[in-house]
Amino acid sequence: MLANISNVLRACAQRNGAAAVVSARTYSDFTTQATFEIKKCDVFKLDEAPATQVVMTRDEGLQYYRTMQTMRRMELKADQLYKQKIIRGFCHLYDGQEACAVGIEASINLNDHLITAYRAHGYTLTRGGTVKEIMAELTGRRGGIAKGKGGSMHMYCKNFYGGNGIVGAQVPLGAGVALACKYKGSNELCVCLYGDGAANQGQIFETYNMAALWKLPVIFICENNRYGMGTSVERAAASTDYFKRGEFIPGLRVDGMDILCVREATRFAADHCRSGKGPILMELQTYRYHGHSMSDPGVSYRTREEIQEVRSKSDPISLLKDRLLSNNMASVEELKEIDVEVRKEIEDAAQFATTDPEPPLDELCNHIFSNSPPVEVRGTNPWAKLKSLS
Repeated sequence: MLANISNVLRACAQRNGAAAVVSARTYSDFTTQATFEIKKCDVFKLDEAPATQVVMTRDEGLQYYRTMQTMRRMELKADQLYKQKIIRGFCHLYDGQEACAVGIEASINLNDHLITAYRAHGYTLTRGGTVKEIMAELTGRRGGIAKGKGGSMHMYCKNFYGGNGIVGAQVPLGAGVALACKYKGSNELCVCLYGDGAANQGQIFETYNMAALWKLPVIFICENNRYGMGTSVERAAASTDYFKRGEFIPGLRVDGMDILCVREATRFAADHCRSGKGPILMELQTYRYHGHSMSDPGVSYRTREEIQEVRSKSDPISLLKDRLLSNNMASVEELKEIDVEVRKEIEDAAQFATTDPEPPLDELCNHIFSNSPPVEVRGTNPWAKLKSLS
């Protein structure tokens, strides 16, 4: 459940050479776990719903807080490097949606599978990528998670299939991964994410049909951040009840700004899939603070006041922080110390991402095939030959 996030945090601590965070107060002063009332999910074609009373331990809360803060700071640093023209090309930031990635990851296993669209930095982190690898990939450096050849939209690690640049195209691929899970009888599942902007694509409905027919262990998740590029969901969709779009597939609509809501809904959905009932559809109602991409200022189709209102009332990190403090599960000093460690990790990663060398030209065509002998690849004309190594 928490193994994947724990691995990320353990790696962070080792890289920083940091010991465990120690508050001025002793561990015994804090509440080790607390019960919280969370918002009820809307359900479709389901007799049961996720729990509304949930337990979170102090350790879980601190792990969630650190991971979400790391995502937030990483994206803010990417914004800064982009404006300095150190990061170039497409770049879609995830700040505001952190509760989605961390909540999903808290309820699946590292041997489960995940595929998403091009707003992929957060999922690359929770799936096992390091901040240093992600930042170096954004700057196109050799130490990047895709060797500097993928950029913002194409990051991969074990059981994480990207980062996909074609709108909606990852959905049938995710169903294919789920088919492999069922074929092998591994009791694994695939989380297949897309946005509200992709939700009207025909290929998604074709995939729903096949997944339902074959009872594939796939959780379809629509991250509804209210705007597909610059178009609001109300202007783009005749029905904005995305969790009902499966028609013959059960669905859940979840508060995507609350990590505990996302965690419990994902746990419910995962149990549904693993029990052999087939696919399930989740709609996470969330919000992005930046524009669609770095080329979008994000204020021509919505007001600055709207963005500020979401930040002040629904920010996922602030919500978790308030829960930890008000239930005596952490101290202000302890959380500040985490913030300092996170900032240092981001700064160190940014330093690496701006000094690491770019990949040489002779590596351009490597890794086209896996476990293949060297092959020649045609360049920009028939006479230009490049070598591809596995």
